[in-house]
Amino acid sequence: MKKHMLFFGFGFSAEALARRLDPDEWTVTGTSRSVEGAARITAMGYRGVVYDKLNGIAHDVTHVVSSVPPNEHGDPVLERFGKDLIVSTESIEWVAYLSTTGVYGDHGGGWVNEDTPLTPNTERGHRRKEAEDLWLNAHRYYGLPVHLFRLAGIYGPGRNALESVRDGTAKRVIRGGQIFSRIHVEDIAGILQASMAKPNPGRAYNVADNEACPPQDVITFAAELLGVEPPPKVPFELAELSPMARSFYMDSKRVSNARVRDELGYEFLYPDYRAGLRSLL
Repeated sequence: MKKHMLFFGFGFSAEALARRLDPDEWTVTGTSRSVEGAARITAMGYRGVVYDKLNGIAHDVTHVVSSVPPNEHGDPVLERFGKDLIVSTESIEWVAYLSTTGVYGDHGGGWVNEDTPLTPNTERGHRRKEAEDLWLNAHRYYGLPVHLFRLAGIYGPGRNALESVRDGTAKRVIRGGQIFSRIHVEDIAGILQASMAKPNPGRAYNVADNEACPPQDVITFAAELLGVEPPPKVPFELAELSPMARSFYMDSKRVSNARVRDELGYEFLYPDYRAGLRSLL
């Protein structure tokens, strides 16, 4: 029988994983908040459903990925479909909750791994930590096979430093000691597949490439690849950033990916931003 993947939210990462699933072996359902979004999913060859019109979890769902962000009340997927997921525990083989490395908070450029205490220092990070706890409780108390994936900054086709340099929106924002980790969307999909092949419910995994670095280094390298001058350096205090962009500068850390390499045996397609940007060019 076919396996059935249900995506709560069908964004950048979900699409990358869906493309890897053999249609002869998988049924893929993706949810969207709008009729237009559901139609787009259907046009891609999957089953698109408006989130608010989804009536329960289909009996044949075997795998679940949730990338829906938490709100001030908690996790909207668990709030609405938690009971359905728990009732379906016997048929569901694997569940992924896509979180963020923001749950670790600020470590002054130091290393973090999955055993590092979670000390988020932004509202977004606090909400993610609370959502992680809710998903883990569904595993601990009801046996739902939940896996947590803490994603670093995501880039990929159409969403990367090359694009921002080309369109003139790139900024080399300088904040002393700032270190970010990042991950190519295809490596997100690859790590999720590796976990599906080696499920370990209750486990958390960092999803980041091998090289954390200051964010301005990525912009500089993208400009070099394009053969153009990089944008001028701007001190963080003077940078005109959106609240979301500004929040990313509230913590600095290097994220270890040793667990996905050692436990899942995953080999990165793009082990650093240079390899990723070269491929995107």
